[in-house]
Amino acid sequence: MDMDKKELRIIKTARTKDSINQAAREGFKLVIKKVEPSDRIKSQYAVMQNKTTKEIVVIGDYRSTRFDPRLLPKDNFEMIVDWSYYYPYKFESPIAAYLVPEDIKVGERVMLEDLIEDFPRLGGQGNIYRLASCEAIWNGEEFEIKFESKRRGVRVMG
Repeated sequence: MDMDKKELRIIKTARTKDSINQAAREGFKLVIKKVEPSDRIKSQYAVMQNKTTKEIVVIGDYRSTRFDPRLLPKDNFEMIVDWSYYYPYKFESPIAAYLVPEDIKVGERVMLEDLIEDFPRLGGQGNIYRLASCEAIWNGEEFEIKFESKRRGVRVMG
């Protein structure tokens, strides 16, 4: 019988050197990983400029280019940056650590509250976001991430 997600132990993530060191002083085992952006994760945008005021509007929805008269009157705006993509997340440190409690058991299912790794999750209109949290299983050394990508139908374990 599967355990209800609400019953899973929550594993926290430390994202700065100071918070990682504090967790070490508190007795947590640290699973330290590089924070590496995935080139598969992307968010769309375009930039429109008002021809009169020269002010810009950054849009992230293709429907905005239909020039809804209430938002972007067609005769007053022109596209100055065509549809492009960028990585929409910023992390303070190049490393992060999962804070593993001393009493965790091999094979225990947990909820990683703040994933360090980038697992792409399909969003709307071509955007691909990163999965924020996920179930995982402790193997004694690290967490095996349990995530099924809806986009490719592939189980990812890391």
